[in-house]
Formats: sequence, structure tokens, C-alpha cells
Amino acid sequence: MLQVFEQSVQIWASATTVERCLSDRTLMHRWLNPLLRCDPVGDWRVELGSQCRFVIQTPLWQPTLASTVVEREPGLIVWEFQGFFQGRDRWECQPITGGTQLRNRFEFKIPNPLVQFGFNVFAARWTQADMKAQLLRLKRLAEELYQQLP
Repeated sequence: MLQVFEQSVQIWASATTVERCLSDRTLMHRWLNPLLRCDPVGDWRVELGSQCRFVIQTPLWQPTLASTVVEREPGLIVWEFQGFFQGRDRWECQPITGGTQLRNRFEFKIPNPLVQFGFNVFAARWTQADMKAQLLRLKRLAEELYQQLP
């Protein structure tokens, strides 16, 4: 069963600045959940076909999602992933008056019924809350960077 979590936030910074927060790995680690690490496969890039691994850093088990950029154009990055989740994570910047509307759409299925049950019971609400918290951290970072521009 396909599940979709979608969130958006208005950011008072240019779409270019917001996209930089999405594509610069050092900046990404400033707004990603601290338990989530993004490791490149080869050199870090967010071009079509680029690959990385998102690793959830937990004490006993470090689940990993192998991800590939499957859509890329200015203001849009879509990662497709395989692992205990299968799906896509879409980030889209839409310029608005005075800033950017950022949308994050996380669509996925969990092939293992037991893992799906556990996720739905224990982690679905936390995941949605975490997505919202990440967007707010990204918003603060992008606005801070934008204010520092000459």
C-alpha cells in the first residue's frame, strides 16, 4: 500500500538559497534529523543518476536506504529509494512573492508486512512530526543564509 506524507513551508529566502540547502551536503546535515546521515556513493552530487545512502543511526541497527536522483531540474530534486522503504522523496521550490514555497512529498511502500505494521503503529506519527521539524530547521537555515548575502 502506497503511503504519502506531504508538508510545505513558506521560506523568506530565494529559491536558489533554498535549493542550496537541499543540494549542499554540509548544509543538509544542519537541517536533517541528527539521527539521519547521508553518505554519497562516489562523489557527492545531486544530478540525475547521482546516488547516496541515507542511514538511520540507531544503537543496535542502522537501516539504510539506497537513493538515486531520478528527477532533477532547477528547484526540483527527487530521490528514489530502495531498502526497508521503497518510494520517492520529492523536494520542490516554488518562487513566491518575497520568498519560496518549499514542498516535500514522501511517498513510499513498505514491502514487509511486519515492518509496515510496526511503522504504522510506532513510527508514522513520529515520521510526520520529524518531516515538519526538518522543514522548520531548513527554513531557519535558508533565511539565515539569505540574510547574510551581500
